[in-house]
Amino acid sequence: MKRRGTPEADLQRAVVQALRIALPRSAIIHHCANEVTEAGPRGAKRQAILVGMGVHAGFADLMVLCDGRVLFLELKAPKGRLRPEQEAFRDAVRAHGFGWALVRSLDEALGALADQGFTTRIAPAPRRPAP
Repeated sequence: MKRRGTPEADLQRAVVQALRIALPRSAIIHHCANEVTEAGPRGAKRQAILVGMGVHAGFADLMVLCDGRVLFLELKAPKGRLRPEQEAFRDAVRAHGFGWALVRSLDEALGALADQGFTTRIAPAPRRPAP
């Protein structure tokens, strides 16, 4: 189901559905609601509460845990760019030895799983090298 005006949310729903099919039932696919979109003082107060509860700036959109592997997926629309907080999170995650991938399509999400050694029931499309 596609909704207008939310390309990243549409992509995320498609990726989650595909991962639920592709990965074993024991896999954990988790989205951390990391920010409040409500404007004004009420939204700022709610965001401060979340930060106090452990919300981490730049945390990836999805975290995949399966068979001892951890992969963080940051989903972006075709022209979306990483914020500095997301770049810092990426660098920290990689420094800890975990996988992280920027994903702009379902094929890229499946390719990221393959790149990180996840066993799936879906073969990823051939990947083109980055320019």
